[in-house]
Amino acid sequence: MASYIHGTEPVEQRRLSTLNEIINGHSLAALGLQRGERVIDFGSGLGQLTRGMAKAAGVRAVGIESSAEQLAEAQRQAATAGEVELVELRHGDAGRPPLAASEWGSFDVAHARFLLEHVADPQAVVRAMVRAVRPGGRVVLEDDDHDLLRLWPEPAGLAALWSAYQRSYDRNGTDPIVGRRLVSLLHAAGARPRRSTWLPFGSCAGDPVFPLLVDNLVRILDGAREPILATGAVDREKLEDGLDELRLFRDRPDAVLWYGISWAEGVRP
Repeated sequence: MASYIHGTEPVEQRRLSTLNEIINGHSLAALGLQRGERVIDFGSGLGQLTRGMAKAAGVRAVGIESSAEQLAEAQRQAATAGEVELVELRHGDAGRPPLAASEWGSFDVAHARFLLEHVADPQAVVRAMVRAVRPGGRVVLEDDDHDLLRLWPEPAGLAALWSAYQRSYDRNGTDPIVGRRLVSLLHAAGARPRRSTWLPFGSCAGDPVFPLLVDNLVRILDGAREPILATGAVDREKLEDGLDELRLFRDRPDAVLWYGISWAEGVRP
């Protein structure tokens, strides 16, 4: 059973909340939800995007999340925002979602973002997503292909550190480049793939978002330090040096960062 290598400590929840604030608009625009569409969000995490989808569709959304800690924080954030009624958050495994018999095949859209990279059997999750939507319903996958990350001028030691981070996924039984397999996963699950693209995002020095994206990268690596060290690809000194170089990079006046979310959409026949 794969585990989420970043954990669910408050510092990680704050990182995820900030990242949601930066990128959720990109996802919502690409989804293009229609009013009245019923949405189920697999791996709903802190629920910020789930609530955004519910507002866009004007219908209460269902979120499935395996972490009790993430679910509790999602409920807290929804209450703070006065948006509890927008979502029904359920505790459960995305590969075996807690749906009533009458709910299978009833949703218009099944969505997952940054989930498949963290599960041992992404195909089982996508099969469940296809089953959850009605014939003609959409299945939307957004996930990472970590090879897409580019920073310039590249901080010293980053290439080795980022490679070790990706190897920590292998050790965990998960796939750091699952983003390039999304169409294949849809096809194998019985959906008809109809769209594949990237949702690019990035920034450069001078943009207020830039330090937030670099801090996000620092926190990703810092939060996964023990899994990274367990690969043996870098030692503790190289890891600390790499993180220091990233922090210096954040303050460079000529720095730029590019990344992209892999996106694939299929339809249930």
